[in-house]
Amino acid sequence: MPRLAAALLAAARLPVIVVNVAGGSTRITALMILPLHAKVANLPWYMLQGGDMGQREEMLDVIRNAYAARRDGDVEGLVTAFHPEGVFTLTGDKSALALTGSMEGHPTLRAAFGQFIADFGFESREILAELVDGDRVAVHSRVVVRYNPGGKTFSTEILDLFRFQDGKIAELIEFADTAQIKAMIS
Repeated sequence: MPRLAAALLAAARLPVIVVNVAGGSTRITALMILPLHAKVANLPWYMLQGGDMGQREEMLDVIRNAYAARRDGDVEGLVTAFHPEGVFTLTGDKSALALTGSMEGHPTLRAAFGQFIADFGFESREILAELVDGDRVAVHSRVVVRYNPGGKTFSTEILDLFRFQDGKIAELIEFADTAQIKAMIS
């Protein structure tokens, strides 16, 4: 029934949100607008989920491996997930929190991630939603973070926006509660 509903909405040129519910969790898997003339009934199901399933799963695997490297304190594993000219940006006001800003290229990322890992341990991560659109991925997570110097832990939500190039992370923009981070390290 969801396929038929998505096909009908897409054929009417309305936005289509494909939602999977499994194991008690809900995950948005796609948002698309198809033209009125698209022969939706003949499209494979993966096309209704946002395109090439192989590329989608490859990007999600890179992200999951990067998250595992971050959790395990593996700086090199995290850096290798990035394109050689890859950029990581922690959004926020640099005058309020010095950790915010952009870092580019493997040497800079290695130093920055090394410091982040030394200061902040990710105790757990629950992925709340993954959304893939072409070479871009959005991941909404709930994490439990330990501030290592003080030993305090806190739970927060993070939104990561990825852009891929050549199978690697070309850009990661992370939205985190920087006020909560600042309070934790003060």
